[in-house]
Amino acid sequence: MFTHEMIASFNELETSLYNYISQNSEKVAYMRIRELADHTHVSTATILRFCRKVGCEGFSEFKIKLKMSLEEQKKTVIKSPQHSITEFFERTLKGDLEQTMDEAAAVISKADSVIFIGIGSSGILAEYGARYFSSIGKFSLYIKDPHFPIHANFRENSVTIVLSVSGENPFTVTQLNQLKQEGSTVISITNNKLSTIAKISDLNLSYYVTEEWYQDANITTQVPVVYILESVARKISSNH
Repeated sequence: MFTHEMIASFNELETSLYNYISQNSEKVAYMRIRELADHTHVSTATILRFCRKVGCEGFSEFKIKLKMSLEEQKKTVIKSPQHSITEFFERTLKGDLEQTMDEAAAVISKADSVIFIGIGSSGILAEYGARYFSSIGKFSLYIKDPHFPIHANFRENSVTIVLSVSGENPFTVTQLNQLKQEGSTVISITNNKLSTIAKISDLNLSYYVTEEWYQDANITTQVPVVYILESVARKISSNH
């Protein structure tokens, strides 16, 4: 309900009001404006100014939006892990993923080095991927900083493996553009092949599961990514 821009615009009193509302949303949704003013030790004028800053005409409209936000949070249903994994196997493994993984393994086998990139949970798996690939004898590293200096020896005959659920993360796109311009072959692992990252990659591995969000957090299963990373690594190992 509160965007970064909204929070940044709050003055000291409004920030105090925001903190109280965030911690007592259920109560505030049914308070009168005078009650909220008494609890937060601010004036009703401050509350009305706060409401306008968050896109509401007055306190009544603010409470309506607050109630709607609370109801939306209650509706969130997290699917079982079995459901997500079944979805992956039914949608993806019946397609041409196996063939694409074979292609990826062939490209990576010929490379001198592998660079993994990703942000958030994708970054954690990118780091895992780098370690896993190194374990089977393919020199790999994970780079988080888009401005990290990469020596020409590493860029030459390298493969970049980029991980992104949405395929639209601007931070990852920036990294990818830099490495692509420096001549690295790009293989992406994304949730669908129509994303920006997938489109600008030389080869894309898509796993197609329904994206899941809990409040503002993306909790889409990463099991397919682990499966793809380990499968490709094992194919590389068997090619040696």
